[in-house]
Amino acid sequence: MAGKYTPLENYLRGLPKKQRVVILDFEQIERILNAKLPASAYGYEAWWEHEKEGNHVNARAWANAGWKIAGLDLKEKWVKLIRV
Repeated sequence: MAGKYTPLENYLRGLPKKQRVVILDFEQIERILNAKLPASAYGYEAWWEHEKEGNHVNARAWANAGWKIAGLDLKEKWVKLIRV
């Protein structure tokens, strides 16, 4: 069953293998998801923490795709991911 963050996982999986870094602003992520990010994504760094298990399905999306968060700016509303 596809979850809310599956489109983001698919987007990251679809990036060229040679691409090691991607910076996405929150608006871009919302377009990929075709949905708004929760308020916690805008206000809490913990929402973006790397997690492969547990309740944070958002973090599993990028972890399962082989990426992790390498930078975050809540004020400017962007996230930097690197391929692991």
